[in-house]
Amino acid sequence: MKQLNTRRQALRKIAGVGAAGAATLAAPHIASAQGQTTTWKIQSSWPGGAGLQIFKDWCATIEEKTGGELAFQAFGANDVVGDFQLFDAVKNGVLDAVNPFTIYAQGIIPAATFLTSYPLGMRNPHEWDVFYYSLGGLEIARELYAAQNMMFVGPVHHGPNIIHSKVPIRSIDDFRGRKMRLPGGMVAEVFTEIGAETTVLPGSEIFPALEKGTIDVADYVGPAVNYSLGFSQVTKYISMGPPGFMSLYQPVDLMDITVGMDAWNALSPQMRQFVEMETHVYSDMHHAAIQKADQDAWAKFEADGTEITRLSQDDVELMTEVAVPIWFNYANRDKDSARIFKIQLDYMMSGSLGYVTPEQIEGLELDL
Repeated sequence: MKQLNTRRQALRKIAGVGAAGAATLAAPHIASAQGQTTTWKIQSSWPGGAGLQIFKDWCATIEEKTGGELAFQAFGANDVVGDFQLFDAVKNGVLDAVNPFTIYAQGIIPAATFLTSYPLGMRNPHEWDVFYYSLGGLEIARELYAAQNMMFVGPVHHGPNIIHSKVPIRSIDDFRGRKMRLPGGMVAEVFTEIGAETTVLPGSEIFPALEKGTIDVADYVGPAVNYSLGFSQVTKYISMGPPGFMSLYQPVDLMDITVGMDAWNALSPQMRQFVEMETHVYSDMHHAAIQKADQDAWAKFEADGTEITRLSQDDVELMTEVAVPIWFNYANRDKDSARIFKIQLDYMMSGSLGYVTPEQIEGLELDL
């Protein structure tokens, strides 16, 4: 917390509310704009619970931090447009910015599959920060989003995805024949390969689908958000990975801040820099706050009679065998996917991580 406070103080100085004599952003631009505030309409993919509240609380700080130059008007999932219409809304100006699950961009940017976590890929938030901020990932993401008239400001961490089910899932064999909600793409393909009957639904539609029995199993985010969405009322089990590995397939999930290019270009260079830095702060605070809320949620699930089951390390290895060829299949669908995945594959095979061995990729090639 001390580190976050220090970073927050530094940002306030940049925004023009620091000590006298510090370089300021807000005051000169407010003066030139005759005191007018630029207000962005920004919608999150969070439909409720801790995630949405953390998002709204953060948005409420922006006007003060910028001395009134910029404000965020926050909306939750479906408040303005549906989850799968977020990017169209940004491009046509209905929304100025969005805070989506990055996986949703794969419909317009195929390589976005590798701009967020994928089954058994990089497994910790800091590994994704290394990819984005040290290995060139941010520059590639911005190039691809710019082609869609959008600015990818930066990733936002929240935590692992877990699985809720009406029946116990004690091994990957238990997914066979189950009707399962997934976000689509590579994750859905991996579970289809092990026998699940997958369907794609936005987060806001999971509860009614479980309640009606349209699905038996649902992947969504972490305990706090899922509890607030009522999942313990319509399922009896939570399936986890081995100890220390909350999710068998997706121990990290990413959101982001994406801005329409017209809205982005309308900001001063200094204010654009502020929004970039503030996205870093939000990612840190959002991730930590979600983890704290998750700790509190476990007791609530237990009180409701939810049983937690854990899959094994053998299941991890089996699913990795299924996932690796699918990684390569997706990476070879276009050149951008291949060049992004190559960066990540080299990192995962390096001495730093060692998640992937030469034997696991034998016979598989990337079309670069």
